[in-house]
Amino acid sequence: MAAALAPGQEGRLPVTGETDIRIEEDQEAVFREVVSFTPDPLPDRYYDKDTTKPISFYLSSLEELLAWTPDVEEGFNVALGPPECRQPPLSSGRPRTLICHDMMGGYLDDKFIQGSAAQTPYSFYHWQYIDIFVYFSHHTVTIPPVSWTNAAHRHGVCMLGTFITEWKKGEQLCEAFLAGDARSHQAVADQLVLMAQFFRFDGWLINIENSLSLAAVGNLPHFLRYLTARLHQQVPRGLVLWYDSVVSSGQLRWQDELNQQNRVFFDSCDGFFTNYNWREEHLERMLGQAGERLADVYVGVDVFARGSVVGGRFDTDKSLELIRKHGFSAALFAPGWVYECLEKADFFQNQDKFWSLLERYLPTHSICSLPFVTSFCLGMGTRRVCYGQEEAVGPWYHPNAQEIQPLFGEHRLEGDGRGWVKTHCCLADAWNGGSSLLIRGVIPPKVGNVAVSVQESQLSACGCAGTLQAFSSCRSEVVLTEQPAPLPVPGERLFSLQVPVPPKIFLSLVYKLEGPSAVGVALELTTGDAGSCHVGGIMMLNAETSSRHSPRPLRVPPTKLARWVGRCGQQLSGGWVQRCYEVSLRGCLLQDLFVSFSRPPGSQEEENFTCRLGEIQVVDANSLLAPLPQVQAVTISHVRWQAAASEGEGRPAGLRLSCTLHWSYLLPHVRCFRVHCCRGTGGGSPGRGLSEPEKPTFLGLAFINRYRIVDLAVAPAGPGRDGRVEFLVEPVPKEGFLVPRAEWGRAAMLYSMPRT
Repeated sequence: MAAALAPGQEGRLPVTGETDIRIEEDQEAVFREVVSFTPDPLPDRYYDKDTTKPISFYLSSLEELLAWTPDVEEGFNVALGPPECRQPPLSSGRPRTLICHDMMGGYLDDKFIQGSAAQTPYSFYHWQYIDIFVYFSHHTVTIPPVSWTNAAHRHGVCMLGTFITEWKKGEQLCEAFLAGDARSHQAVADQLVLMAQFFRFDGWLINIENSLSLAAVGNLPHFLRYLTARLHQQVPRGLVLWYDSVVSSGQLRWQDELNQQNRVFFDSCDGFFTNYNWREEHLERMLGQAGERLADVYVGVDVFARGSVVGGRFDTDKSLELIRKHGFSAALFAPGWVYECLEKADFFQNQDKFWSLLERYLPTHSICSLPFVTSFCLGMGTRRVCYGQEEAVGPWYHPNAQEIQPLFGEHRLEGDGRGWVKTHCCLADAWNGGSSLLIRGVIPPKVGNVAVSVQESQLSACGCAGTLQAFSSCRSEVVLTEQPAPLPVPGERLFSLQVPVPPKIFLSLVYKLEGPSAVGVALELTTGDAGSCHVGGIMMLNAETSSRHSPRPLRVPPTKLARWVGRCGQQLSGGWVQRCYEVSLRGCLLQDLFVSFSRPPGSQEEENFTCRLGEIQVVDANSLLAPLPQVQAVTISHVRWQAAASEGEGRPAGLRLSCTLHWSYLLPHVRCFRVHCCRGTGGGSPGRGLSEPEKPTFLGLAFINRYRIVDLAVAPAGPGRDGRVEFLVEPVPKEGFLVPRAEWGRAAMLYSMPRT
């Protein structure tokens, strides 16, 4: 670690003025480093050996598993927390959908925890359709990359790793821990539980694909029961699933069903994942075997359609139809087929096509907690944007940064082929991140009130009048718009919610219409408990925190609220528009979020529209009353220097700096951290006064209290002078507003060349 200066030493540094001295003394830790080109090596397991970027990792042997202990270097691999609340829970007994992600051996660009510059990466974004995500590889212990775990948990999806043994080596491994006494298999189970607990994922798929001795197979149910019980104790909502492979005699003999030859393993854990070569008669036989645990049987579907299978590829809906007909859960193996085998340039179209074919068999889930904030970012893009301001140009891939994704699809008005609405992701423009949600549609002439049906996910007509009161009585909806609402027309349900609404909520919509369209855009909410639900009032918020619909202004808002409404009602850069609302409700359950589009007043013609959604927010007003935690104790460690090529004749060779930042912050309050730097020499820039502070350079995103800076170009320190680089850590609150720079965490490094 770079040496921190003792208190008081900061005042003797070359600075630009007394103000800088006070800021450094009060808020900024300063570290001193003498440049050395012989750094201490970092462990290859946790850092890429070529770049020192933090990476996700796996274990290849039983010895590695038993020797593993939690280490400070593994902090990069720890997920933010457990899955977000969603309804219905896994315990509801409703048939579930599992994805087993097996792609080209795993640990590809997704292993880089802080992202990469991958140009055509794989992205999964249909999270609202699934319950469980298994990260699969053929390594003995597959620990899910933390980027996948964070994306899954943000959507309320459980994340499982894989414990697999195969071939002759697998037989030897199993004999080593299963054929002996209970202490051997309990030690392995304890390590698997500890890993899930430490890295904050949710359990394991156990896949024994090799023959077992009678002694080993006899102990296998004991191992599964012990592992399952211990995981349930230590990991909330933890799961252990068994793959259909070995039978009770110890033979490796896939059954393609649950039966008496493998039932003992099903009875010893949380669920059974069948092999793929089943027919409908297999499903019929399983009805008696599963009993009341139908939903715990995950019928395997190989999307690649290898072997003698039902469906697969773009016919996977044939498999799902039979599985759901008999009430079982489904396990989709390798849906990345659309990426691996089809044209990369058409990936998004093929991905949407694949999931749209399955939509009728995939029950969706409801988000049940606030704040609800999403900018629709896929965790990738061709450029980076922060609240409408472009930060960087070039491809980037960072699954950690994926925000909550909506329901995608195309819906047509029943009985009228002319009215339709279609949603899909779009990398061409973004409000915050790398992508936005593109909604296209057609409003047919002479159509009254129409909207997407909550149950059917189709456009359907509603015969209510156009007033808010009548509209609410028809669909229990609240329409948020800055003008008296015209008759609502094709709407697209984006999110399903089950949120008990606090007394007051704030909502925000950031959007822009493409072209010269005069179509009206509004947020709609559906509420449950319509008999007791009372809408006390709707107020439009603008930057002055006043209301267009009410003469009474808001009280002087607290700091967090003032920041939240700072852009409300303004025309923003890039053509974006933000509308904010305050809604008072009592006894209500928030059920759905819609965006509706209405024809211009007096128009009777067919209206085409294209709208980009940049962000939607639903925030409990009370959450904006509490003070925001401060980023504290920023430190610098694991410093590595490299010489860079000279920039020109007569100029000294530059330096490249790699180091790790740590800080203290309460993670439940944050979506992520944005890390920046300011580079320069210790003496500062003579031409820049205090009124013109250096604009920070954005470095990247962190999703835990640390960040690895890699190959940062810094100016060489001159003779007798210190070089200086300052690092800034900006928290991004869950409520989605900007935190002023004065409240970011800060640490500075002073560096000098060694004396010769």
